[in-house]
Formats: sequence, C-alpha cells, structure tokens
Amino acid sequence: MRRAALPLLLVAALASGCAQGVSGRGAVPEDGLLPPGTAKGPGVDPLIVGDRLLAAGEPELALESYIRAGIEGDGLTPEVQLAMATANIELGRLGQAEAQLRTLVAAEPRNARALNNLGVVLLEQGETGEAHRIFKTAFALQPSPEIRENLRVSSSRMVIPVYDDGQDDTFTLTRRTNGTWGLSPPRGG
Repeated sequence: MRRAALPLLLVAALASGCAQGVSGRGAVPEDGLLPPGTAKGPGVDPLIVGDRLLAAGEPELALESYIRAGIEGDGLTPEVQLAMATANIELGRLGQAEAQLRTLVAAEPRNARALNNLGVVLLEQGETGEAHRIFKTAFALQPSPEIRENLRVSSSRMVIPVYDDGQDDTFTLTRRTNGTWGLSPPRGG
C-alpha cells in the first residue's frame, strides 16, 4: 500500500511545482511585478520598479530602470523624463536634472511637478530669482502644500541681507496726516 501512494505523492509534488511558475521561484505577485533579473512578464513596468528603487534609496538603480522604461516603452515620455530628472537630483547631478527639466517644461509648460522640480534645482544652484518665479507659476497651476513651502523658502532667500555697521537703522512706522502710513528714519540719524 505504501508503494501505491508513492506515485500519487510524486504527481502531487510535480503539480504543485508547476503552480509555482516556470522559474520555480514562486507565483507571480498580485501586483504583477517581478524582482530585477527575473524573467519579464507582461505586468513589469520599469517606471514602477524605478519608483520603488528611488524610494528605497537606490537612485542609480532607479535611473537605470527609468532609462530602460524609455527604451522598452513609448520612448522618453514626460513621465519618464520627470522620473529621470528626479533620480539625477537625488544623485546630485543638478546640471543634468536642470537640462532634462527645461526640455520637459518647454514641451509641457503647464506641468506643475516639472516646474516645481526645476525650481528646486535652480534654488539649490543659487538662482533664487528664477526659482521663485518658477515656483509661483507651479503654485498657480497646482496649489499644493509642497509647492507653497518651496515658494515660501525661495521668497525668504530673496530678502537682501542687512549688514550691521553699528548704527541704529530701524525705521518706525508713522501715520501721516492724510491717513496713510509711512516709514520715518531713526531718531538722531
């Protein structure tokens, strides 16, 4: 009786092995994404893989995945260009990111995400005035809290620094006779 059960166990084991997929590494995950280096299936999207790699702190691998998305997919779509620029920002390649974002903004001037990222790159490079103008445009297109914060930071950096020469240069706000307000010079100055 033991010998009769052995062939049935073998058939059951082989059948369960087939259910795990061709590679034998397990079934395809529900989201259809496979790890890098495994056989590609119809559900593999290099953009999603790149986003996951970027979130995991692997911008170089993410950039490679975004490049693969441009080659295997529909070319350098705006989504691919924005993803590549984001990876370049993470890698500190601000010049490359700026060039990619300027190309994208020229093609899609109403792309608030691209405008915001271009503003971030310009602000990091010390181009405060242009960054502020770009943040204003991005905020007008998409008034998100993140863009608002970037606009606030760029605005605060635009303030001209005051040099302390030891004198009291504090102006006082005074009411004029016609009901308007003005600044009066400091006393004794």
